[in-house]
Amino acid sequence: MANKLISGIRNKHELIFKVLLFIIAITIVVFILPKEAKFKYEFQKNKPWVHEDLLAPFDFAINKTEEELTAEKLSISQNHLYYFNDDKAIKEVVLENFSKWIQSNWKDSTTISTTAILIKQGEAYLEKIYAFGVIEVIDEIDGEGKDYTILLMDENNVGEEVVLGDLYTIKSAYDFVVDDLKDKTIADADFLLSGIENSIQQNIKYNKELSEKDLENKLNRISLDKGGIYEKEKIISTGELVTEEKFTVLQSLKADYESKLGDSNQSLWILIGQILLVLLLFYAIFIFLKNVSKNVYNNNLDIGFVTIVVVGFLAVTTLVLRFDEISVYAIPYCIIPLLIRTFFGNRLALFVYIIAIFLISFIVPNSFEFILLESITGIITLYTVLNVNKRAELFYTAAIIFIVFSISYLGFSLLQEGNIETITWDAFGWFGMAAGFTLLTYPLIYLFEKVFGYISDVTLLELSDTNNKLLRELNLKAPGTFQHSLQVSNLAEEGIREIGGNPLLVRAGALYHDIGKMLAPAYFIENQSSGVNPHDELGYEESADIIINHVIKGIELAKEHKLPEQIIDFIRTHHGTTKTQYFLRMYKNENPDDETADELFQYPGPIPYSKETAVLMMADSVEAASRSLKIYDNDSITQLVENIINSQVSENQFINTDITFNDVTTIKKMFIKKLMNIYHVRIEYPK
Repeated sequence: MANKLISGIRNKHELIFKVLLFIIAITIVVFILPKEAKFKYEFQKNKPWVHEDLLAPFDFAINKTEEELTAEKLSISQNHLYYFNDDKAIKEVVLENFSKWIQSNWKDSTTISTTAILIKQGEAYLEKIYAFGVIEVIDEIDGEGKDYTILLMDENNVGEEVVLGDLYTIKSAYDFVVDDLKDKTIADADFLLSGIENSIQQNIKYNKELSEKDLENKLNRISLDKGGIYEKEKIISTGELVTEEKFTVLQSLKADYESKLGDSNQSLWILIGQILLVLLLFYAIFIFLKNVSKNVYNNNLDIGFVTIVVVGFLAVTTLVLRFDEISVYAIPYCIIPLLIRTFFGNRLALFVYIIAIFLISFIVPNSFEFILLESITGIITLYTVLNVNKRAELFYTAAIIFIVFSISYLGFSLLQEGNIETITWDAFGWFGMAAGFTLLTYPLIYLFEKVFGYISDVTLLELSDTNNKLLRELNLKAPGTFQHSLQVSNLAEEGIREIGGNPLLVRAGALYHDIGKMLAPAYFIENQSSGVNPHDELGYEESADIIINHVIKGIELAKEHKLPEQIIDFIRTHHGTTKTQYFLRMYKNENPDDETADELFQYPGPIPYSKETAVLMMADSVEAASRSLKIYDNDSITQLVENIINSQVSENQFINTDITFNDVTTIKKMFIKKLMNIYHVRIEYPK
């Protein structure tokens, strides 16, 4: 019994791992979701109420709207009185300073009054000024009229409302003295005026701490509600229009309803409901992968990647929602389809994105609006920008995201509000932020490439650059092989375009498939320019061993230079389990009775296991063989291509790939056409 159980686990370990992975993901998601009841009615402003008549399930308060609260706060701030303190000691200081200034700056003259008279006259003016007070002008009251009121605190902290017109500023006090002196014949008026100007100080000082504290207390006392609804009271009837007033009442009921967890029994049912919904959504991903994206389904690492992306963005959303000042629309959800499309294609990217948006809608406010805006934006972005291979395309993607977000939000808001004045324009700033954060797609692609061993189109473009170190070294050490690799890459790329596949992957794989030859370039005919063939001095087995060894050496060289595994696969499989036919035949001619000869001259494999590696094998063999033709015409090239590819098919080199006989026929035709163009074969005109 135990052995059967162990055997069953061993046989199903891949499926068990997938199930465990999804269970862990479901547990994390359910843990993240708030344990609140969800309001069961969907409604929109300026749309009819399509549900049954709604009666209040309990007493609840009607919350003020954000606009009402903002307007009330603004009104309080504008009508708020600023606190000032009257510093009585300033007056004595000013009088003393004035007296000292007169005495120290006085210059004896027989035509002017005595210092005592000047001091007495100046003190009289100062007494009049400080009978009202000189106020400190602050930015908050600068420019206000004479009727603007402040609150003046005395030494007992008792406040009295005073208008600005009853107080002096330093400037108005100076002007008062100037105007008064015009009507009097004082010989030393300018001297007296200078003394007052240099002595006067502000005694009505702004009390910032008390002012801000009082304003804060008033703002905190603002009531968040404006009346209430009693239990069983009708809120809205079927078919009735959801007006601004009704919308506010419904929003208040929704918020109050969702915040009431009820007893532990109710909380348990909420948890069960969340588990069921999340389970179904993850099962949808599972069944989609199993039936539509089998390659991803068969690779647990790929499933792990998809799961991490979905759960990761849900966790980010939960974190952002803790900050009331940040909108959920600042999160760049369009990164989800862009990331998954980079590695797995559009179909899976779109499906996973929609599921992720459904999951995230459980925790965001206004879930209907969220699903609508994010879905439209993600779908249009995914199918408008077909790849992000270049930096310019990523900026273009960001622009598309912002434009689609803005248009869809504007349309939705006009549909709800019925006018343009009440639209929240700040939302466009959050859309711009989300579009900007989409630029993080590039570093995230690089990160996931390193962590999961993926390869993106961006990396393939970099690898295909013939100026990189390894390809330049191949060109220097084995120029014939380098030229052969270029021709093979052109053939293979065109071949895979004809039957469907990844042209960039084929091109990069073709450029590196023969790098092992650079370690012994002279032993390969395309690099022999002097007419000397080192194989002439070797036995057939040794020669075959050197030829076969270029695959093994190529793999070692690729790993040394940290090439991706997907590229190394082309090196491994480009000869499959075929044989070095020339040396095998020569050996059999001399050793006809040796039944083990095939094993000595056979490549170790493995055989190709994708369309891309299969097309490369065909292109490699056809291009190499085409160099040995003596006559280049339609018949010779056609016969060459047919013989080589048919031989590979008969040797079962493509049985592990999903390539069809129709694909093989298509590739043959394309190779014939390309080779005729390469060797400038003219069409033979009929006689």
